[in-house]
Amino acid sequence: MQKYIEKADILIEALPYIQKFNGSVVVIKYGGSAMIDEKIKQSVIGDISFMKMVGIKPIVVHGGGPFINKALKKLNINPQFKNGLRVTDENTVKIVETTLSGEVNKSIVSDFQKQGMQACGISGKDCKLIVAKKSDENIGFVGEIEKINPKIINTLIDNDFVPVVSPIGTDENGNTYNINADYVANELAIALRANKLVFMTDIDGLLEDENDKKTLISKINVKTIEKMIEEDKIKGGMLPKINSCKKAVENGVKSVHIINGNIKHALLLEIYTNQGIGTIIERN
Repeated sequence: MQKYIEKADILIEALPYIQKFNGSVVVIKYGGSAMIDEKIKQSVIGDISFMKMVGIKPIVVHGGGPFINKALKKLNINPQFKNGLRVTDENTVKIVETTLSGEVNKSIVSDFQKQGMQACGISGKDCKLIVAKKSDENIGFVGEIEKINPKIINTLIDNDFVPVVSPIGTDENGNTYNINADYVANELAIALRANKLVFMTDIDGLLEDENDKKTLISKINVKTIEKMIEEDKIKGGMLPKINSCKKAVENGVKSVHIINGNIKHALLLEIYTNQGIGTIIERN
C-alpha cells in the first residue's frame, strides 16, 4: 500500500507544475548518449509524450554526431574537426543531411508514433525554417544561423503535432549547411519565445567546481554566470553552451535547463518536481 501512496504523492507534487505550464512552448535539444541507449531513448520519448498529454507544446531539436560518424566510416571517410566543429565538404554535407534528416529524424518520429503521438519530422530547409550562411570557409558547409522562420513550427503545434527538427539549414541560393543542434534549439526557442529550453546532455548541469559533481548549481542567473566566466569557473566546452543559455534568457525565453539525459525520466524530474535534477538558468 505504501508504494501506491508514494506514487499518489508524486502526482500531487506534479499538479501545480502541470497547471502552471499548460499551453507552454518547450524546446528540447535531444542529443548525447540518450539517443543511443535504447532504454534511455524510450524513456525520453515517453517523457515528452507525457508532457504533450498534460498540455505542454514540445518541440524536439535533435543532434546525431555518432550516427554521422558511423555513416562516414561505412564509406571509409575519416571525420575531421576544427575548433570542435565538423569539417563538412560538399560530399560530407550530403551524407550529414541524409543521416540527420533521414535516418535519425524519421526514427524519432516513428518512436513518437509508437507512443500514440502525432509527430512530424522536418528539416531546417523546410519552408526555410532555418536560413543560414557559411560560418567559416575553412570548415566547408557548416552554417551560421541568420534567421528563423517559425511559421511551420507554429502550424504544426497548433494542429497538435510534435515537431521533430533536424539541424540542417539553407541559404538563399539553396546551399545546404550542417548546423550545431545546440544553436538551432537556442535560436528556435528565442524565435518562439518559448517558456523553457531544455538541453539534454551527458553531464548533470553546471558545477561550481568542474571536478566535483557535488557542487551542482541548481539555479543561477545571468549576473552570476558573468561573474563565473570572469573568474574562469566556466570554460572549455561548457562556455559556448552557457553563453547560448545566457543569450536565450536575455531574449525572451523564461528559463533554460541543463540536465543529464542519461537519468531515467530526467525531463519529468526536472520540470514536474520541486527540486529538479539539473541547472536552471534564469535572467534575474
